Amino acid sequence: MTRGATRRRILDAAQDLARSTGPGNLSLDAVAAQAGISKGGLLYHFPSKNRLMEALVEDHLNRFDVALSTQEKTGRPDAAICAYIAQFVAERQCGTPPPSGLLAALAEDPSMLDPVRRQERDFLGRIRANATDPQMATLAFMAIQGLRAMELLNTQVLNRSEEADLVDWLTTRLQACSASDSSAG
Repeated sequence: MTRGATRRRILDAAQDLARSTGPGNLSLDAVAAQAGISKGGLLYHFPSKNRLMEALVEDHLNRFDVALSTQEKTGRPDAAICAYIAQFVAERQCGTPPPSGLLAALAEDPSMLDPVRRQERDFLGRIRANATDPQMATLAFMAIQGLRAMELLNTQVLNRSEEADLVDWLTTRLQACSASDSSAG
């Protein structure tokens, strides 16, 4: 097995355990067992629990960064916010649970919010820079953030249908902004 594949198995195992046992109960022994490797093998990839937690946070943020970067390269207006929304919708359609690894990392060390804050601020800056209507793009970003936070904290006030309606409404408004901008030019 390649180093990258083993690393992925470890991260997936940590995510699974954080979901099933709760973020505060994540142990390196349990992650190693879940990943099917020795604890020494886990420590080779992640020399400490803190480093594993940091990697879980990075992994969560990287998925959104890849989605944004790919669409930003197209140069289309509103591509970044549409990619951000599409990544959120894809996670919902795949049944991807909330990023429990992120919650586990934050429970372990609240200072891990600092890179999350910086990355999310970067995402918002990139989204606004690519937007035909930066205020609308900000509203869409904040709505997605709210939906993600509510699921992470298990405080959802919308059911899946209502959530889908909101996402459709946001997407329609973004498309209208893009259309009016292209017809004005």
